[in-house]
Amino acid sequence: MQGTGRKSKVVWVLDSGCSRHMTGEKSLLTDVVMRTGPIVIFGDDSKGFTTGYGKLKVGNVIIEDISLVEGLKHNLLSISQFCDKGYDVIFQKEVCLIQNRKNKDLTLRGVRKSSLFIADIDSASKGEVKCFYTKASADDSWLWHRKLSHLNFKTMNSLVKRELVRGLPQKEFCQEGLCDACEKGKSKKASHRSKGMTDIGSPLQLIHMDLFGPVNIPSISRKRYALVIVDDYSKYTWVLFLHSKDEAALVIIDHIKKIEKEADLPVRAIRSDNGTEFRNAVLNDFCTDKGISRQYSAPRTPQQNGVVERKNRTLIEAARTMISQSRLPIYFWAEAVSTACYTQNRTLINKDLDKTPYEVMANRKPSLSYFHVFGAKCFVLKEEHLGKFDAKAEEGIFLGYSLESKAYRVYLINDDKLIESINVRFDDTKLPSLQKENESDSLEFENLEDIYLGEDQPEADIREPNTNEGNADPEPSGGSIGNNTNDHHGHSGQSGGSSNRIYISSGGVSQSGSTSHHTQHNYDFGESSRLNLPRQRVWSRDHPVEQIIGDPDTGVQTRRATQNECNFAGFLSQTEPKKVEEALSDPDWVSAMQEELNQFERQKVWKLVPRPKGKSIVGTRWVFRNKLDEDGIVTRNKARLVAKGYSQEEGIDYDETYAPVARLEAIRMFLAFAAHSNFKVYQMDVKSAFLNGDLEEEVYVEQPPGFEDKEFEDFVYFLFKALYGLKQAPRTWYDTLSKFLLENGFTRGIIDKTLFHKKHKDDIILVQVYVDDIIFGSTNDLLCERFAKLMQSKYEMSMMGELSFFLGLQVIQKPDGIFICQSKYIKDLLKKYGMEEASTAKTPMPTAVKLDQDKSGKSVDITKYRGMIGSLLYLTASRPDIMFATCLCARFQADPKESHLIAVKRIFRYLKGTPNLGIWYPKDTGFNLVGYTDSDFAGCKIDRKSTSGSCQFLGRRLVSWYSKKQHSVSTSTAEAEYIAAGSCCAQILWMRNQLQDYGLMLDKIPILCDNTSAIAIANNPVQHSRTKHIDIRYHFLREHVMNGTVELHFVPTDQQIADIFTKPLDESTFSRLVGELGMLNMSN
Repeated sequence: MQGTGRKSKVVWVLDSGCSRHMTGEKSLLTDVVMRTGPIVIFGDDSKGFTTGYGKLKVGNVIIEDISLVEGLKHNLLSISQFCDKGYDVIFQKEVCLIQNRKNKDLTLRGVRKSSLFIADIDSASKGEVKCFYTKASADDSWLWHRKLSHLNFKTMNSLVKRELVRGLPQKEFCQEGLCDACEKGKSKKASHRSKGMTDIGSPLQLIHMDLFGPVNIPSISRKRYALVIVDDYSKYTWVLFLHSKDEAALVIIDHIKKIEKEADLPVRAIRSDNGTEFRNAVLNDFCTDKGISRQYSAPRTPQQNGVVERKNRTLIEAARTMISQSRLPIYFWAEAVSTACYTQNRTLINKDLDKTPYEVMANRKPSLSYFHVFGAKCFVLKEEHLGKFDAKAEEGIFLGYSLESKAYRVYLINDDKLIESINVRFDDTKLPSLQKENESDSLEFENLEDIYLGEDQPEADIREPNTNEGNADPEPSGGSIGNNTNDHHGHSGQSGGSSNRIYISSGGVSQSGSTSHHTQHNYDFGESSRLNLPRQRVWSRDHPVEQIIGDPDTGVQTRRATQNECNFAGFLSQTEPKKVEEALSDPDWVSAMQEELNQFERQKVWKLVPRPKGKSIVGTRWVFRNKLDEDGIVTRNKARLVAKGYSQEEGIDYDETYAPVARLEAIRMFLAFAAHSNFKVYQMDVKSAFLNGDLEEEVYVEQPPGFEDKEFEDFVYFLFKALYGLKQAPRTWYDTLSKFLLENGFTRGIIDKTLFHKKHKDDIILVQVYVDDIIFGSTNDLLCERFAKLMQSKYEMSMMGELSFFLGLQVIQKPDGIFICQSKYIKDLLKKYGMEEASTAKTPMPTAVKLDQDKSGKSVDITKYRGMIGSLLYLTASRPDIMFATCLCARFQADPKESHLIAVKRIFRYLKGTPNLGIWYPKDTGFNLVGYTDSDFAGCKIDRKSTSGSCQFLGRRLVSWYSKKQHSVSTSTAEAEYIAAGSCCAQILWMRNQLQDYGLMLDKIPILCDNTSAIAIANNPVQHSRTKHIDIRYHFLREHVMNGTVELHFVPTDQQIADIFTKPLDESTFSRLVGELGMLNMSN
């Protein structure tokens, strides 16, 4: 090729005597890894040194594991290496053929030139992709098969050959034998191919949806239905789990809004069957407003909705397969569906686009490097305080990937909890089963069409239809469960910065509101020091060790040495035991436990009976708490025996659990009315209130730990009354109490079901119930005395007297009014976070501060930051002056920086200077309801959304307030103020309805706003172009203005009290508004 001016052609020789593929030209290789290898001996006995390894990529031909040999003048392809990788090599007179040993497909051809065979790579590169990868071992092949939720081997190899994902080993995966779990979970009838064409050209142009269920065994969050949604273009799939069908419409609406925002594309059409969950007025109105067309399949023709019908079946196949492989209880089916769906969205291949669904939606290749086998054994790092020799990790079972954070979902075997954590180490080769062979319940699905159109369907356009994507079953988080396109999830390792988060308690029953028993493990770490050995003692028959009270090792204390101690300290324990063994060794706690059990006998809570067959037995445990007064002094040791309610099953052990609970605004409204009516408020605590609730269900519990009957150890207790910890306990207590009050002439509130009132001539008595705490007051003290006697005649009281401390609020009743504060809690917070010696601040936030994400800032301890924010939010129950600053800092809890922590500490410094500041409710003043509303404009530096602020007064008494970022971006100050006024109106209407139970009927309630344009919009009933973009839910304000329920009035900006809830203010303005809120600095 000399003198031709053209680039020399690269020649690769097929050499039967060469032990490995090799070349001397580094420029011919890609993905080169420099690593010293074996020495190569050339034909002239000279030596070459292997300096690295790489891949050869020519068009669609990819040959891996080629050695880079220093000094080699030729490019050689080893025949023996091809044979080792599963290829047959056939030499003929003029050609050499390299074909796949399995299917006999011709992969590469060599042409004879003189005495050498030259590889014809250029011709081979024009066909489909050909990859000469190292054959993976059988163990590796099956391991990745399980990691990818039992994906078939053809699709796995396609992912490798086409380089559609990251993190998957560049090897050829081979199926040797059958997968038992796949045969059990995916066996099906012979399929029939369908033909069809589609004109869909972008994501979300058409989405398919269907609902399957109810499942015979509910998930761990008590859900029985699954809503499957498939994007026709990308084949990206979402699954949302439901309790019942009637939830579907609202869930679909929320999900469509979410995916439209994430993809920045509109949903144009929805295809579904004719079920009422899809064909209803709510969903029809939404689609009409959004311009979404509806397509329905013909009755009894599920094939017309075949895309999502196949998804239903493949989801169930995936669940059966993974549950069978992991041998987990069936109630983990939703976790299995979620994990399979998550992996398949990142591994299935769209034929038309030659990409995975994830890459189509996210515009980047997914990573599989952090994938693990569902049900695999793992260890989670403990992050709580540990003893010197406590184990640092807990054993768990891997159940999937978090959709809310970069973390794994792990079931802790000993704690019986499901948590999310990043600090996890995995052993994918071990599956710690939770059930024995042949003891699993069968998984049955109703409302599932028995159709299957085959693996090669144009509707699906996906090569492997075995699994789809769902979302983990998150009950406490709320909201939709859609899968985002962010591929940043947890990786195994010891990375710090993220704490373990308890997500749900399991046991197959419930995900929230239950108490789990945490088993402690005691390990023997060898011999201890002789100095720590206990002294040897000899006990006489008349003085056994069981009768000793206290610690025998404690030294003798004389009266003089203890004369300065509190007189009552000898009668109460100052510590809270963590385990029942510790409590049994303390006589004070033994007395407390005996008092609890005596209460059971007095109220005839239970009866000891033989253990019934076929009945669910609920476990019990002790909870120990020290009751403190407002000064932090222990006043009572309370031992509570509770049931392990998380093991109950809905419909079997209980039916209904909901019990009304009063809102904090309702409590403040009660106190404001008491101040207005000039009467004193009292409180009472019903002793073991839940033990008074009569059970309708048949419930059995284990004997209390430490107090088992030695003669009847296998007996259990049959419950007549509700026990703390049972799912139905709050409901039964509320029903029992409300029935008793109604029978004695009280009337239940129409709006607030926790408020009871009774009139006697011109006087009234009000009773507010908050679970087992009751506050009451009357315009006639005689009525209070009668009520107290009435309650004492029915229930045993543990506390009764004037209201002074309720729900963490300190209430001081004075002759001229009522004062509410949390000064003790503030002192505790300052001590907890080391701010006692900090300098004070005049305002909670400086006017110059402009908080944003501060991506380049230094990260801080996220657990501490969230703890501080949570404490401040609790404090806002009586401190509206810190509401805006706290809510602003709360926006950065996901990734707090040092600048955010400085802002939070500024709030603490302000609290240090104003610990006794609180809300003052004066007596003998008016009781008219008035609201103030305000908003800033585009105040958030992240998304430019505005902040609404509002407060409501009853006379001069501040009852309700809030500061909240708006849901949408406002295009003008008028729009922002109008939205804020709508939110204020909603709160006003709730208070108006609540006051009806107090006998007050209010109309033409004034709402004061400092924006004339917003007032004009509210007073104008005509919908015009300037307001049509405002969300319709805010226009209800117009209706109530027209009806005369509320009135909007203008107030000058300098008199707008709600200004304190929307922006940081200077010291003089802030102090003035704090005073106008009715806050006083009063020392106890």
